[in-house]
Amino acid sequence: MKIVIVLLFLGVVGSLASALVYLMQDHSRSDRMAWALTWRIGLSVLLFLFVLVGHGLGWIDSTGLRAVSGS
Repeated sequence: MKIVIVLLFLGVVGSLASALVYLMQDHSRSDRMAWALTWRIGLSVLLFLFVLVGHGLGWIDSTGLRAVSGS
C-alpha cells in the first residue's frame, strides 16, 4: 500500500522534473513539456483517487491531529 503511494508520488515529481528539463532544452518547440505535465496531472488524480478509495475501504487509517493542550 505504502509502496504504491510512494511510487505514484515519485512519478508525479519525476514528471514535473522532466517537464522542467523539456522547458529548458526545447524552448517550447515541441509538445514534450505539455505531455509531461499531462502525465503529472493524470498521476496526481490517480494518487488522490487511490488514497480516497484506500481510506474508504479501511486500508488507510485516519489518525487526525492531536489537540495541543495549552498550559
